[in-house]
Amino acid sequence: MQTPLDFTAQPERLWIAPLAGFYNKLAQPLGWLILRLALGGWLLVEGWPKILSPMGQVSFVEMIGFHPGWFFSPLLAVMQVAGGIALILGFLTRPFAFANAIMLMVTVWFHMHFPYDAMLLLTNDGLAAIKSHPEWLTPNGAKRLMDGGAVVLEMLQHKAIQLSSLWACGCLFFAAFGGGLFSVDRLLHKQV
Repeated sequence: MQTPLDFTAQPERLWIAPLAGFYNKLAQPLGWLILRLALGGWLLVEGWPKILSPMGQVSFVEMIGFHPGWFFSPLLAVMQVAGGIALILGFLTRPFAFANAIMLMVTVWFHMHFPYDAMLLLTNDGLAAIKSHPEWLTPNGAKRLMDGGAVVLEMLQHKAIQLSSLWACGCLFFAAFGGGLFSVDRLLHKQV
C-alpha cells in the first residue's frame, strides 16, 4: 500500500508499467539530486560576493528592518554560502533549506515593495551618450534603452521576483522532504 508521501512508482499505476524501475532507481533520485545541486549552487554563487564583503549589506538589511545591520549582513552571507554548500552535499538539508526559504521569501517581499527605479539605469546624460555613439549598442539594444531603461528594469524586476520565488519554493521542497537518496543525510541515516 502506497502512503501519501511515498514517491515510489507503482507499476500498476503507471501508463507504461515497465518504467517503474527506471523511475524509482534512477529518474527520481537523480532528479532530486540535480534540483538540490542547482539550488545549492545558485545560493552559493549569490552568497559568495557577500562572504567576501560581509558588511556590504549593512545598510540594505537595516533599510528593510533588520537591526543591527552589523549582525544581519554577515548572517545573510553565511546563511547563503553555508546553506548552498549544505544543499549541494545534502547535509542538514532541512534546517538549511528552511532558513534559506525564509530569507528568500523576505527577498521576494523586498522586490515587490521596493521596485527598481527607472532613473537608476540611465540618466539624461546616459541617453545622450547612447544617441551620440550608436556603435556602442546593437539597434535592438539601443531601442530597449531609449525609454531610460524602464522596460529593461521592469524585466529585471519580474525576473528578481520570479527567481527568488522559485528558489524559495525549491528550499521549501527540501525543507519538507529532505535531501533525497543521494545525500549525506541519507548516507548518515539521519533525518533532521
